[in-house]
Amino acid sequence: MKLIDLNPDGGIGANSLYCQIGDFHLVIDSGLNPKKTGRVAAPNLRPLQGVKLDLILITHCHLDHIGSLPLLMRDQPNTPVIMTVPSRMLIERMLHNSANVMVREREEKGIADYPLFTHDEIDRVAPRMFPHQFKHPKKFSGARDEIEFTFHSAGHIAGAAGVELVHKHRRIFFTGDVLFSTQRILDGAKFPKGHFDTLVTETTHGATEKPPGNIRSSEMIRLIETINATLQRGGSVLIPVFALGRMQEILAILHDARKFHRLDAAPIFASGLGMDLCDYFDDISKKTGLVHFTRTILKELKLKKSPRDLVPGKEPPTQGIYVVSSGMMVENTASYTLASCLAGSPKHSICFVGYCDPDTPGGHLQAAKKGESFFFDAVNVKVKVRANIERFEFSGHAAREELLAYAVNCNPRSIVLTHGDPHARDWFAGQLKEKLPTTKVLDPVPSKTYQV
Repeated sequence: MKLIDLNPDGGIGANSLYCQIGDFHLVIDSGLNPKKTGRVAAPNLRPLQGVKLDLILITHCHLDHIGSLPLLMRDQPNTPVIMTVPSRMLIERMLHNSANVMVREREEKGIADYPLFTHDEIDRVAPRMFPHQFKHPKKFSGARDEIEFTFHSAGHIAGAAGVELVHKHRRIFFTGDVLFSTQRILDGAKFPKGHFDTLVTETTHGATEKPPGNIRSSEMIRLIETINATLQRGGSVLIPVFALGRMQEILAILHDARKFHRLDAAPIFASGLGMDLCDYFDDISKKTGLVHFTRTILKELKLKKSPRDLVPGKEPPTQGIYVVSSGMMVENTASYTLASCLAGSPKHSICFVGYCDPDTPGGHLQAAKKGESFFFDAVNVKVKVRANIERFEFSGHAAREELLAYAVNCNPRSIVLTHGDPHARDWFAGQLKEKLPTTKVLDPVPSKTYQV
């Protein structure tokens, strides 16, 4: 197999892999780097010049995996794109939201490259996107060769898949982003067992040791306890969330707590793309049964829309629980504005329930010490940090020990490391060398060609 990592910076960013298996050419994912703006945030598609792709496969609908898909489809005008049924139900909405964000950032930040694609282009390429069910092998013929692919549930978010490829009795498996443990609204990964010739694995948590115990269930309890303590002292709670998956999970957790009388009375506010996606999750639940979330949760929570008349740096008019995006509290979002309103008072809490890049406002706020000055420059508000800032472990990625055990059980001839920072990949490389001494371990340099 010929393999090129098209993610120009490696690590976690514009995730995209080009593979040539025999005479069959395919790309898995086509993302955007969330830390960058403009065309440089996209994969390096130059290695595909002169290549006619037979197939594009999508593992899931996070923008670091689909955010540049219209660009790839523009360059490959006849290539079909296949993904799971839930991903097909979500992908157009996610791409249209990305186009909206790019138009806004062009106006606000003067980014000349934006938008990288338009709403009209998304609508034009959408008929080339096809759904396919989990665990249903499908043979796909290219110009001269044939492969068989199968999607396997990867947990992580709704529709996320690991991809199994078979070519002339050779088995290759791409984990994609994976979570083996069960989330409140989504079952854990169900990956195939047995030997693979090549395993391509994510390494996100390679630098993080797994905490003891069932961390997710204990974190749910701790979150509810933190919310109740905040409400009892007269404060409000901000929970910055990712719109896809994490907002729905947090709302379901709040619903469970209220149903069993473990959540104190207070209005719950939510807004943004995540609320729109609740409708999609309801539809996915009814049509596939693959997620455990319906609009009944919103009705029974008596969910309210977040107020639009918030004044940065001023207390919100109503005490409550605010579940809003963005999860990393980036500028010009509801969570950023609300944080400027709450961070200066000790009665409030800001509860982070997902990964925050250290270079984002959310990462900066988590690193700030009590009493330290913090400047919300996008709204020109400076406060002394006195609020209760908490981080909760609700990761969508598998622990490194689980991925390592899976790799060892697969006993592949070759392992390719992806989707992880250098320290994370280094940990996996060292462990795999010890536990699978005859296996070739590859940490690909971006845009370099490898024979695997």
